[in-house]
Parts: sequence; C-alpha cells; structure tokens
Amino acid sequence: MCVGSRRVEYAGIIIGLMTFILIGFLHIAVLKVEYHVGSHVWPVFAVLGVLFIGGSLFASDTVVSGMLGITGFLLAWSAPELIKQRERVEKGWYPKKDKC
Repeated sequence: MCVGSRRVEYAGIIIGLMTFILIGFLHIAVLKVEYHVGSHVWPVFAVLGVLFIGGSLFASDTVVSGMLGITGFLLAWSAPELIKQRERVEKGWYPKKDKC
C-alpha cells in the first residue's frame, strides 16, 4: 500500500500482533494443560515446535514464514515451561488438581 510517495509494509505489525497474541495464548495453554493433563506432555510441545520451525523454512511468504518460526519457538519454549509449571504447583503458587 502506498501513502504519499512511500510504500507502507504491514508485515511487521502483523507479525508483532500475532506474536503478542500467541504469547498470551500459550501462557494460558501451559497453565491449563499442566492442570488438566499434566506436565508429561512436554515432548508434544517440543516436537510441534520443531515441526513449525522446519515448516518456516519452506514457506514462500515472509509473514507466513515468520509466524511459523515464531510459533515454533514459542511452542518449544512452552515445553520446559510445562515442567516449571509443575514445580510452581508443587511450591503452592498455583492450585493443585483435586484427585477425585
């Protein structure tokens, strides 16, 4: 898109906004997954992260490639966060799931 004599690129804003949303989503996802499923599923997050990162290498669009890469790294980051979340629950910082 052109504004005056300058071309305006929206890729940075799109990638930034989507990154912000993904960080918030994955923060909540780590809490919910650890509470309802447990931290033993951390390898799923790690494998998905590697797959998304790999997919970013083959995407032809810059925004798509960037979002795949960012999503991959955020998923990979969430894998050890699941383990840390279990430790935070054990310390009493978060509620434990009732064993009923």
